[in-house]
Amino acid sequence: MQHPVQLFKTLSDETRLSIVMLLRESGELCVCDICAAMGEPQPKVSRHMAILREAGLVSVRREGKWMYYRLSPHMPAWAAATIDTTWNCLREETLERLKSALPCGC
Repeated sequence: MQHPVQLFKTLSDETRLSIVMLLRESGELCVCDICAAMGEPQPKVSRHMAILREAGLVSVRREGKWMYYRLSPHMPAWAAATIDTTWNCLREETLERLKSALPCGC
């Protein structure tokens, strides 16, 4: 991520913003947990995860057949601060989304 405009373009999509807030709250989630919390199918979530990876906002690790995502520790401090500030505004909504999700059991 080189420029704030790229961050704001990436986060201007409501689905991607919600995913980033879920990761900010939870630390790390598997893709099935993200799908459950978002109420979205896996292909749609995976497409948005690819965009977030390309923007340098998330990192991924594979454990067996499962993919686990977290916010990238390599993002610039200004981007992390912007995400933290946004999370402060959306925390309650994010917590409700996590509470309503059924555990996927991966």
